[in-house]
Amino acid sequence: MNTLANSSANNQGTSLAIKRLLLRGLMMLLLLVCPLTWGQTQNISGTLGAVGSDTMAGLMLRWGETLTTHYPNVTLQFQAGGSASAPSALMAGTTRLGPMSRPMTAAERDNFIERYGYPPLELKVARDALIVVVHRHNPLRVLTRQQVDAIFSTSLACGAEAPIRRWNQLPATRDWAFGTIALHGRNLASGTHGLFQARALCGGHFRNDISEHPGSSAVVAAVGESANAMGYAGYNHLTPAVHAVSLYNDNGIATPPDEAAIQSGDYPLSRYLYLYVNLPPGEALPPAEQALLALIMSPEGQQIARAAGFVPLAPEVLKEQQIWQTPIN
Repeated sequence: MNTLANSSANNQGTSLAIKRLLLRGLMMLLLLVCPLTWGQTQNISGTLGAVGSDTMAGLMLRWGETLTTHYPNVTLQFQAGGSASAPSALMAGTTRLGPMSRPMTAAERDNFIERYGYPPLELKVARDALIVVVHRHNPLRVLTRQQVDAIFSTSLACGAEAPIRRWNQLPATRDWAFGTIALHGRNLASGTHGLFQARALCGGHFRNDISEHPGSSAVVAAVGESANAMGYAGYNHLTPAVHAVSLYNDNGIATPPDEAAIQSGDYPLSRYLYLYVNLPPGEALPPAEQALLALIMSPEGQQIARAAGFVPLAPEVLKEQQIWQTPIN
């Protein structure tokens, strides 16, 4: 009798173990076929590595902290080397995730395709803008694109007739008690540097006397400490020590860099922030990466972007971003 009972118990134990293995296998299969939605409970673990934009460093870390709060066994490690460092890290295979504050160039994309045989997945993750900032007491409130180009460049590619080097060359600051405009900007590794050159300078050349900084916060700090200074930086680094100058858009309207104008693109130097992902065609992302992207595209993730000083994506753009959820054939 005891033998039969023991045998029955053993059989039940074996059956239960098999059921558990089958259930675990089914859950893993579902995870590959049916991507995670943010907040879905799963036993996920892993360390995510990301390399790229200094502008996005704080945002990526906030997303990583929230991810770890929900999935304690998942951590995000971010290396801020500037947007230019993302394509090379993706190419080398040292990371699957490359945050960039500008789009990849055609050359960067082609190099990735040559290495892997397929393009990187490009995701828009938030809105941002490049802003021109002056000291908080400066009376300057608005500039044209030609004036911005004439101040920061040597080439005058946007159509200005002459360079602007002194404050008294601008009508609003004709009586400003300072002489030469001291300029501050970003370094070559920065996506902000490249995008400002392309759009604010119409692809022209920067002056060689611009003080270059590794981060936008350093640019804003420098301008805030000097009444004769002007600089360009990311929107999320605006502080009370400076104020942002409105820019005339293509319709001739002086537009401030506020959330509505940045989200709609009415502000001339609005931009998307990107996350490039190495995702082979026909494959699903690993669970930890899926969880991160689900967070980023969720209402909570977009509110984190706003809290970090950026602008959430428009609903229609968020809807388009769901391509990552389906393996690409």
